[in-house]
Amino acid sequence: MRYLALATDYDGTLASDDRVSELTVQALERLRVSGRQIIMVTGRRLDDLLAVCSCVQLFDLVVAENGAVVYNPHSREETQLANPPSKLLIQGLQARGVEPLEIGQVLVATHAPHRAAVQDVIWELGLEAQVICNRGEVMVLPAGINKATGLEYALHKLGLSRHEVVGVGDAENDHSFLEYCECAVAVANAAPSIKQIAILVTTAENGSGVIELINELISEDLRRLEGKLSQNLILLGKRTDGTAIQLSPYGHNILVAGPSGCGKSTLTAGIIERLIEKDYQVCIIDPEGDYGTLHDVVALGNQWRAPSIAEVLSILEDPKINLSVNLLGIPLDDRPGFFAQLAPNLQAMRARTGRPHWLVADEAHHMLPASWGHAAAVLPQKLHETILVTVHPDQVAAEILTPIDVVVAIGHSPEETLRKFADTTDQPLTWPEGLAYQPTHVVAWFLRDGQAPFSMQSQRGRAERIRHLRKYAEGNLRWHSFYFRGPDNHHNLKAQNLMVFCQTAEGIDEATWMFHLRRGDYSSWFRYAIKDDYLADETERVESRADLEPWQTRQMITELVNARYTLPE
Repeated sequence: MRYLALATDYDGTLASDDRVSELTVQALERLRVSGRQIIMVTGRRLDDLLAVCSCVQLFDLVVAENGAVVYNPHSREETQLANPPSKLLIQGLQARGVEPLEIGQVLVATHAPHRAAVQDVIWELGLEAQVICNRGEVMVLPAGINKATGLEYALHKLGLSRHEVVGVGDAENDHSFLEYCECAVAVANAAPSIKQIAILVTTAENGSGVIELINELISEDLRRLEGKLSQNLILLGKRTDGTAIQLSPYGHNILVAGPSGCGKSTLTAGIIERLIEKDYQVCIIDPEGDYGTLHDVVALGNQWRAPSIAEVLSILEDPKINLSVNLLGIPLDDRPGFFAQLAPNLQAMRARTGRPHWLVADEAHHMLPASWGHAAAVLPQKLHETILVTVHPDQVAAEILTPIDVVVAIGHSPEETLRKFADTTDQPLTWPEGLAYQPTHVVAWFLRDGQAPFSMQSQRGRAERIRHLRKYAEGNLRWHSFYFRGPDNHHNLKAQNLMVFCQTAEGIDEATWMFHLRRGDYSSWFRYAIKDDYLADETERVESRADLEPWQTRQMITELVNARYTLPE
């Protein structure tokens, strides 16, 4: 189910002349039976609403007073999201003869002809307040309070994000909450400004328009709007002619494949960054600790502590948290089993909350290997919003690759990479004449559209990132480790990561330290094993200087590493 909730205005949308028709009530009841939640978002004062709305029990939460008050109809709990109105404001309006004057828990409202008087009083008192016009009314609220902020609070209480919600309204004060929803709908009688921001305008007015929307939600889940919500599209890259390539954030599965060190993590991190910028929740299965340094991503687990499934699910309950699940603390052979337990739980959470919106599985050939008989049972036959990253697409279980509809091949041999995928999934591949590797481009293949592979300049992330920072700093580089051997191979001290390198460098004898320094071994290791050209260049400058004492070179290089990788104390 794509949309899990409906957020609706009351006057002019659900209701006509204060009342909700019986047919509209029946439609709301059908919507609840379909498993969806309903939130009312109204400018009315709560006591006024309860006096006229007989079907309030059909709503999971009510956002009243234009976003300032949230009410639970079942527990009758009321929550004020701002302070009560200023007594000086009320006195000032009364002194100017402003009538009628409605005073709520937070909101103060009157009729439109008094707008100038309201603004004058606010100016004279120096209040931090906003004036909102809504058809024939003027409302005064604290700065920053509107229907969108009230809906955001309500969704958080329900464990939903804005991307699971369809919003419907008619008047000017609905603007903020409709733009906040994933999909904005206007009833036929809506103000022109509301129709302009809506992706869909009903043919019927008021409650009849809401019935029309509910019927399509239940029967089709608004499937006809897929890919048409332009404000939510995710930029993947650009064609050679500069045309932007954008993906709908719903309904795609991506494979990023290519040799080690060619930029798969960097490209994937850019996609993750753009998803997060648009409030989509991402869960990254991170076997090597590559993504824990991304902005707005919480890292769980490290090489000393394995994460638990309960921890992962608990953290993801907050729609605003994006999570990187670091598997360095789990033995390599046990990682597929961990993923086999985690994946069904994530799918169940998605069915309940729609989140996490995207699942990223790095090192997919280890997590879901072709040799592993349980692969088909780990994920459902129809994947949703998943990115798989791998060096070896032919070593990933074919059942897992079958739902992939976008493949991005990175590195010097994109044709070889795509053929491995095509052979594994029995997909016909016709390689376009003239398509070849370009250093600054990748090759993209959109299978669902029947397009041939094409060259694409990938969209990099905005934040500069040190690749594999945690793995290099704290992990195990295995055969890429540095060995302090010294002259005549007197030692064989292994530094499997940068932390051990710095610790060993502090205690190693001067002869061994200088032996590797004069050979340029440190800068070579940083460049080719750590793949950090900046660190290698700076270290080369130290290695080439004859005016430094050995202790000075040792201190300068270890400080460079510490500053670049922020090693733990």
